[in-house]
Amino acid sequence: MASPLDTLHDEQQLLSSLLDLMKQEQQCLIEADIDSLNALTPRKAELMNELAVLANQRHQALAAAGFAAEEAGMQAWVAQANSSSASDAWEQLLQLTRDAKEVNRLNGMLINKQMTHNQNLINAMRQPANAGDSAVYGPTGQTTPGGPSKRFVVG
Repeated sequence: MASPLDTLHDEQQLLSSLLDLMKQEQQCLIEADIDSLNALTPRKAELMNELAVLANQRHQALAAAGFAAEEAGMQAWVAQANSSSASDAWEQLLQLTRDAKEVNRLNGMLINKQMTHNQNLINAMRQPANAGDSAVYGPTGQTTPGGPSKRFVVG
């Protein structure tokens, strides 16, 4: 029978690789290097899929051992195993997960900052200074005619 401990080492390695990749992603976001960012995306998705497979295997082993197939079940299993190596391996995985969540949070902030900047640029192109309601570009990306409307409503 498989042990919930069996996948922890591989999960740690994958999570470390993902964390390194997320730090590269962060640098690409800071430098606005879209090409490099796009090149990282497939590897990031691959690592996430591999992590999901290993976590599923660990959850199955927990369920087979009579524990809940979730973090709380792993905590209970580690406590019952009374093994410092199991406890250390689990704690290392949790720490890597916390680190990855923090880098992901920071990357999200960088993305939001860039999106706000881009939206401000778009708004500036649509509404030139001192131009009233006439915009340079309309929602379709085409220039809009300026001046008052010559249409009349009859009826």
